[in-house]
Formats: sequence, C-alpha cells, structure tokens
Amino acid sequence: MPTTAQHHSPQDPSRKPSQGSPTARARGARLWRFAAPGALAVSAVVLGGAVLTGGPAPEAEAAVPDHVLAAVSAELRSARSAAWFDARDLRAAADARVEAERLAAEEARRAAEAEAARLAEEARLAAEAEATRSAQRDPKPIARQMAAERGWGEGQFSCLDSLWTKESGWKWNADNPTSSAYGIPQSLPGSKMATAGADWETNPVTQIAWGLDYISRSYGTPCAAWSHSQSHNWY
Repeated sequence: MPTTAQHHSPQDPSRKPSQGSPTARARGARLWRFAAPGALAVSAVVLGGAVLTGGPAPEAEAAVPDHVLAAVSAELRSARSAAWFDARDLRAAADARVEAERLAAEEARRAAEAEAARLAEEARLAAEAEATRSAQRDPKPIARQMAAERGWGEGQFSCLDSLWTKESGWKWNADNPTSSAYGIPQSLPGSKMATAGADWETNPVTQIAWGLDYISRSYGTPCAAWSHSQSHNWY
C-alpha cells in the first residue's frame, strides 16, 4: 500500500491541472469576470501578458474561451462604431448651429435694412411736411431757388414776382370764384396742377413747380410771361 508521502499533494508544483479541472475553470471564470465589465480588461490580460512578463503568457492564463475573445472583439468594434457615430453627430450638430447662426444673421440684416428704410421714409415725409409748411408761410424763397435751378437769375425772378403777385398775391389757396383758377400760378382749372403732384391743392411747392413749367413751355421765361400779362391781362 502506498505511503502518505507517495501521494501527490494538491499543492505539488510538479502537476499541472488539466484544462477541464476545477482550477482551470476557476481561472477562466476569473478572466471572464474581468472581461464582462469591459473588453479592454481582457485585452490587457490576454494580449499584454507577453509584454509585461517579457515572454509568452503562462499556459493556464492564455486558455481564454473563444466566446470571451469574441465578446472582446465585439465590444471593441462597438466602441469604434460608437465613437464614429458620436463624431458624425457632433459634425452634424456643428453644421446645424452654423446654418442657424447664418440664417439668424441674415434675418437680422433684413430687419435692420427694413428699419433703416422705414426711418428714412419717415424723415423724408417729415422734411416734405416741414417744407410745405414753410412754403405756405412764405413761398418766395423756394420759388427763387427753383427758378435759379432752371437758369433764371434775379432779373427773371423779379418778373415772376410781379406776375404772381398780380395773379394770386402768392397765396397757395387763392381761388378765383369767377374762373375756377386756383393757387399761386392761378392754374385754370386748378386740377391741371395734379400733373406736378397729388397734393396740388395744399402744397405751394407743387404749385410753383407746375407754374414754372407752364411758363417755360408757353413763354420761355418769366419776363416774357409778365410782358404778355401786362398786354392782355392774363398769361
């Protein structure tokens, strides 16, 4: 009968446990336990063993089941795929933000231009209204300026002053009850002045513009028109 010394102790280093022994299974379970939370843990044990020890990994440690390696490979592929999709989503989000900012800037530009145009139109209308009120108080300064723009100097304006003083006294609302002539130049009828502006009934500037044009077309100069009025009592 063999003695106690002839039996091999479980701690005897001369014996290697088989792949199917409880010890091997325990080691495999240990590796799987590390692999389950993340693929990188198993990769470090299996693939990095040779680097850390300076040689091949121990035989028992290298015995990793195929399904563990497959899980590691799948997790690595999934991580790479997720990173690619994250980068793609980031690029899409950045592009969308840039486009949104561009559209907002364009809308702000259009709004600013519209506001500037509105303010400019208000200023123009206000200036015209003030010019109308000023001309209603005293139409001669604007008439002198408009005559000069046609090349008619002070001599011609003197004739114009005499002509329209006789016709209307320079009153923008002068209304001849016997002939329906109206305004500073005494247009007959007054509605003829609508060719110079829709505000011909109240705006001396519109009346003066029409009257100067009428004189130019009919007589050439204010002095010629004044001469005709002196001779015929009308022009």
